[in-house]
Amino acid sequence: MNPLDLEFRIGAEELLLAQGVLALLLVASLIGFVLSRTVKSEAGKKTVQNMNQRIAAWWAMVAVFFGAVAAGWTGTNVLFLLISFLALREFMTLTPTRPSDHGALLWVFFVITPLQYFLVWSRWYGLFSVFIPVWAFLAIPTRLAIAGEPERFLERAAKVQWGLMVSVFCVSHAPALLLLEIPGYEGQTPKLLFFLIAIAQLSDVFQYVFGKLFGKHKIAPVLSPNKTVEGFVGGVATVTLLGALLSPFTPFPKPIAALLALAIALMGFAGGLVMSAIKRDRGVKDYGNLIAGHGGILDRIDSICFAAPVFFHLVRYFYTP
Repeated sequence: MNPLDLEFRIGAEELLLAQGVLALLLVASLIGFVLSRTVKSEAGKKTVQNMNQRIAAWWAMVAVFFGAVAAGWTGTNVLFLLISFLALREFMTLTPTRPSDHGALLWVFFVITPLQYFLVWSRWYGLFSVFIPVWAFLAIPTRLAIAGEPERFLERAAKVQWGLMVSVFCVSHAPALLLLEIPGYEGQTPKLLFFLIAIAQLSDVFQYVFGKLFGKHKIAPVLSPNKTVEGFVGGVATVTLLGALLSPFTPFPKPIAALLALAIALMGFAGGLVMSAIKRDRGVKDYGNLIAGHGGILDRIDSICFAAPVFFHLVRYFYTP
């Protein structure tokens, strides 16, 4: 199928999902406004200010997301290409390389990354699924070796390969959900992308909320002091239930939708923990400051990095011919 022939329907269900998101943001904005007028302590004011910054950022991110999806297959791919590019830039900035590595990095940023998304856009699954794990994996150390700098070679190659895998390859599976051909679900795959992002992001939110309300036992106090057993259990259980409630918008029955939501939440937790470990190793709190209240792009998509490829392949394996 020509990628330009890929069409999506925007019907009552899609509008209902959009209205639900907007309603949540309006409620959150109202709560933030009331708290900004009533909280008096300095610590409380800082917390409310940070919360309102996050809500404002969510308004912008939601607008961009729905705008890209409404623009169609090409718009969605361009959006995630930009996300991957910025995320990869943050990662490579945090893990400095040598001048001799710049040739390889030029290929990574301006050839491999856009080519990966071109393969997704062109619906070339056979190559997009192996292009970075096989071809780029072999090409990057080869290009680094040609530069003739042997010092810390393995570490330098691993940094570039890891950044490319997590920021580009894994993230590219999110828009790839739209190319899945599920019998009886034609033209509705943007709802799968919504399901992935909603579950992954709300899992983070609910884990934070439950952790603040009931958290006593920290999971990894050195890597991520805010992650607690109570927050993890409460957040994962909540989005698992939410996944079942969202099943009418998916091709999955409620038990399967719940299990897929559970998988997304677990992989999202793993992604957040691993990406926090990298930040602690580099001695920083956030990957960047591009998004007010959220840090950098990687701080916002760390859960999607791990959840997107797992969710994509589970759906592809069990629900496509």
